[in-house]
Amino acid sequence: MSRTLLVWCPDWPVVAAEIVDGVSAQGAVVVLHANRVVACSEAARAEGIRRGLRRREAQSRCPQLVVVEHDPGRDARAFEPVVAAVEEVAAGVEVVRPGVCAVAARGPARYFGGEEAAAERVVEQVAQACGVESQAGIADGVFAAGLAARAGQIVADGRTPEFLAGVTVEALERPALTDLLRRLGVTTLGEFAKLPRSDVLSRFGFDGALAHRLAAGLDHRALAVRTPPRDLEVSGEYDEPLERVDVAAFAGRALAERLHELLASYGLACTRLGIEAVTADGQELHRVWRHDGLLTAAAIAERVRWQLDGWLTGARRGTAARPTAGLVRLRLVPGGVIVHLGLQPGLWGDAGAERERAHRALSRVQGLLGPESVVTAVVGGGRSADDQIRFVPWGDERVPARPAAAAPQPVPMKVVALEEPEPEDGARPPEKGPPWPGRLPAPAPALVPEQPMPALVLDAAGEPVGVSARLELTGKPAVLLLDGPVEIVGWAGPWPVDERWWAPGESRRRARFQIAVADGRAFLMSLTAGHWAIEAIYD
Repeated sequence: MSRTLLVWCPDWPVVAAEIVDGVSAQGAVVVLHANRVVACSEAARAEGIRRGLRRREAQSRCPQLVVVEHDPGRDARAFEPVVAAVEEVAAGVEVVRPGVCAVAARGPARYFGGEEAAAERVVEQVAQACGVESQAGIADGVFAAGLAARAGQIVADGRTPEFLAGVTVEALERPALTDLLRRLGVTTLGEFAKLPRSDVLSRFGFDGALAHRLAAGLDHRALAVRTPPRDLEVSGEYDEPLERVDVAAFAGRALAERLHELLASYGLACTRLGIEAVTADGQELHRVWRHDGLLTAAAIAERVRWQLDGWLTGARRGTAARPTAGLVRLRLVPGGVIVHLGLQPGLWGDAGAERERAHRALSRVQGLLGPESVVTAVVGGGRSADDQIRFVPWGDERVPARPAAAAPQPVPMKVVALEEPEPEDGARPPEKGPPWPGRLPAPAPALVPEQPMPALVLDAAGEPVGVSARLELTGKPAVLLLDGPVEIVGWAGPWPVDERWWAPGESRRRARFQIAVADGRAFLMSLTAGHWAIEAIYD
């Protein structure tokens, strides 16, 4: 794991509002997004204001509070001079997000005579050039360096896991995962890191596995990252120099769309974006943006616009940070390129003549054979694979039979009923669907039969396996009787599901299992009133 020097500017949205809008950061100031506090000044914290508070609660604690709306573009423009200041003493700066940037620590440490001297020099440079308070931290990987910067520490080489062991799980910044870990008794990153990797992946999914790597001191950027080939870069040259932000942003958006289409054609996505520009008099500008997830077309265009705005307007205190002339060349270089299987286009493309021809052909088939002859599947909410799919005639509105949750949460399958905490003011966000506790987690089965297939599970003594009221098995599953006896090589469960118990005609109570057999097949099985059945088949 490479040594990383990370620079963190505390309360950056507040500082950016002071730099760009002239709001005094010495007073009680909060930055709001979606009516909640996302950042606050030191004076506001002294009044008891914290991140996550609603606007009304924050103003009740401090009536003289100054409220500023969250503006990512403002934060990015104001941060550009800070990045430029860091770049004057350390090459290869990566912007993690506005207010945070990182650089490989090896070069500055060797040049300035040690990691501590390098960190002090970077902080001093930011203060002298921009008049901005910052803290630096050094550790193995970006995640650990970020925590070290907040504590103002330099973690010794190879001691990162020990440093992370005592940090609480809230540092992962994954509220759903954090809440579940605490309910399971896991309160620190060290305790989380001790869990087996395979168990974490099967229980918490891919995002949980990434969080587990971070807790163990392993930066997840090392996963499947390769150096992009030269032909993935896109560039544009302009006869008329780009001097206005709106004109440059329009040109940058066209390049961003070209880059995203090029990556998508190879089934790739990037996690870093290099933005390079050349002015009319030969001045070269370069910046690297880093993102925690995959950069979409909109995210690429947004970062290009932020960067061009920062270059062309300049937000450094007391000095002009503008280029010496208009921009005549732009180039976008993808970094951290990884394979992204989710970029596969639709069967006939997402738009264009091919999709129109397919629509006319399928509509004619419906005219000959009836509307139900051509259907498409719509994924909705539900706890079982057969509940989540609804077939809709081609051309009809694709509305799920049951509302689905906005995003999958790591909810334990063993929970039969779970009450979500009521938000303040008693109002639930209207855009979020039901959480569906106990629903089937990813990966989804490949085949769902129209009717469950009867089967029988036996233990080693040849007796049918059952489940007691306390969810205890009467025996260990050993043999599956389907077309014939097949040895069971792995199983998980039982996971109880008790649905619609208040409606006697619609209630359904069963225990579900995942079972793998010796011939390589895997099944989702259920036990209802003593009868075994196969609900779905995994690929």
